[in-house]
Amino acid sequence: MSRILIVEDESIIRSALRRLLERNSYTVDDAGSVDEATSQFNLNDYNLIISDLRLPGAPGTDLINLAKAVPVVIMTSYASMRSAVDAMKLGAVDYIAKPFDHDEILETIANIIKLRGAEDKTTQKKGNSQPTPENQMVGNCAAMKNLFSRIHKVARTDATVLIQGESGTGKELAARAIHQQSDRSESPMVSVNCASIPETLIESELFGHEKGAFTGADSARNGLIEAANGGTLFLDEIGELPLEAQARLLRFLQEGEIRRVGAVKSIHVDVRLIAATHRNLKALAKTGEFREDLYYRLYVMELQMPPLRERGEDIIEIAQQFLQKSCEKLGSPLLSFSADACQTMIRYNWPGNVRELQNAIERAVILADDHSITTDLLGLDIEPGSLAELESSFASGHSLVAESDIDLRERRPEQNLSLDDYFQRFVLENQDSMSETKLAKKLGISRKCLWERRQKLGIPRKAKEL
Repeated sequence: MSRILIVEDESIIRSALRRLLERNSYTVDDAGSVDEATSQFNLNDYNLIISDLRLPGAPGTDLINLAKAVPVVIMTSYASMRSAVDAMKLGAVDYIAKPFDHDEILETIANIIKLRGAEDKTTQKKGNSQPTPENQMVGNCAAMKNLFSRIHKVARTDATVLIQGESGTGKELAARAIHQQSDRSESPMVSVNCASIPETLIESELFGHEKGAFTGADSARNGLIEAANGGTLFLDEIGELPLEAQARLLRFLQEGEIRRVGAVKSIHVDVRLIAATHRNLKALAKTGEFREDLYYRLYVMELQMPPLRERGEDIIEIAQQFLQKSCEKLGSPLLSFSADACQTMIRYNWPGNVRELQNAIERAVILADDHSITTDLLGLDIEPGSLAELESSFASGHSLVAESDIDLRERRPEQNLSLDDYFQRFVLENQDSMSETKLAKKLGISRKCLWERRQKLGIPRKAKEL
């Protein structure tokens, strides 16, 4: 039987809600304030906490951090979206506006407890030594709190999700968090990197094929979509999917059916799709490189993964987590970051995002001779003309580009032109007349940084003439 704690200072409301829940087979305790709740009860003993927002003393949202893993629903007399959104940003799983509807409350509670039970079963299956993806996603900045809230909301549905963000920002972790918080958590999640499968094989891999469908098809084979039946399909780098495969994928999304390569009959499947990309699909759709109808099918719910450089103090929290894991993996004594290393990590631009941070820390642990990780051990590509310094220079209205060959009075970035916009314009206007080495030199960056920036912004290199 599920246990619920009610924290409400108005005794009439508290008693009425307690009777309602007890009539529906819940075990209920109640308190009139946060202090009373924490002093009289162990918050971790409950499946759910329902708390008023405004209480004598501490606000009800303080229970979110105090209860840790226990979900908290906030009640508020102010049925405005502002108070509800603020509560969700702080980590509340849901909110109830007073005066509340009994059926709505019971449905909300049942859904939350069911979801929590599914998460607990998944955790038990994998063992306590393997944290779930949502626990691996660390962050307290506003962008991450908004992301966690959106993940929780969309996980309750079967809606198609498009996760966008730079390479290395943790798009697959977000997809796994959605899957594990959904009703499909006990079914398989199949992950596919569209960029890693040859174009000639992608349709066969996704949709399967019949015997004799093409040379080498000696037997029939199920595709990865069939393998995910009842669960979730995660298509990473969906922007790399060939147009013909995009057409097949669109039919799957519209009809819930697939047809193996070489087959006549279609097969019905029940699969939730989550897609991810670092590319601008809307821009690709306008140029015909991505199907516009498929783009709008994918764009039901968008999740934006913030780049690491925009996450402030989150960087240190993530770094500490990676440091502990690397020390355990490599059998090293527990190390710590020097103050200078912490400042460097916060200031650095992190073009490779979380993945680059993880690799830098593992390298530093291998090279460390004492108990401190210093800036030089991180091996970051920091140079006088780095993009981080370039961005700072742009913000002050100056350019690191050499004045030779370019009239800076014409090229100087306008005050409202972003670094990405200026970079893209400069490269497109000059790549026909400059080599990659000269482009990088003019921008005051390394060729590696130039390549990474091209990848991020989707700027192709000029094709070599035959």
